Amino acid sequence: MLELIQKYRTPLLVVCLIMTALLIYSSRLRKQPETTLFEKAILQLASPLQRGFDSSTDTMSNLWQHYLWLVDTSRENDRLFSENRRLLNKLDRLSEIQLENKRLSTLLALREEMDIPTLPARVIAEDATSLFQTVIIDRGLEDGLHEGLPVIVPEGVVGRIIRCSGRQSRVLLATDASSAMAVLVQRSRARGVCRGRGQTLTLDFALSKEDIAKGDRIITSGNGGIFPKGLTVGNVSLIQTNELDLFQSVVVTPAVNFSRLEEVLVLLGNNP
Repeated sequence: MLELIQKYRTPLLVVCLIMTALLIYSSRLRKQPETTLFEKAILQLASPLQRGFDSSTDTMSNLWQHYLWLVDTSRENDRLFSENRRLLNKLDRLSEIQLENKRLSTLLALREEMDIPTLPARVIAEDATSLFQTVIIDRGLEDGLHEGLPVIVPEGVVGRIIRCSGRQSRVLLATDASSAMAVLVQRSRARGVCRGRGQTLTLDFALSKEDIAKGDRIITSGNGGIFPKGLTVGNVSLIQTNELDLFQSVVVTPAVNFSRLEEVLVLLGNNP
């Protein structure tokens, strides 16, 4: 500090003298009507200093006001960000509720179309292994379910219940390798058996002479005692024939997207 004063002692001395002269002038200004030559010289010398002082004061005032404005703006931005995030979360929940209501309305319409008792259920888990293609629903023995009951959605056949506990049931999907159902081609009435093969189905035992074309809809035939007649299974996507073979090789694409199952309908009228 002393080194700083010694370094700038001459400018500081001049400033002190000017400020002293200004104080003297201010005290004498009230007592005399006219300004002396000395006082005019002091005012002339002090004018730049006064302007610099006023400018510095204005600058500091502006900086302080700007700082306060930035603090208020930052707080307002934080509040608006929190409010925006809350509203976005609320919008997501409302969108999810709207989609769920749409699915449930479609399921309810299907339930009203069925002429047998049904029970809606939610898919709560999927098989994590590649050995079996199954899902678990939140209905079980306490809800009147048992093994063998068919499970459907508005798009078509899902599968059948293979295990039941008090409040849960395991459903074997139609695409599982151990799944099979009696079906027919809706257009030509050709009969066969649909078996699961992972992501698709095969139409087995369809004679080579049967009229089957790509795009034909495959529905349940009602035989076998599990699925009622007329439920959509899928559509023919590939046909391979050979004059030497007795049966056609037919690939069926399922009507149901099994990776997006959320709510299903269990048919209670077909007892084993």
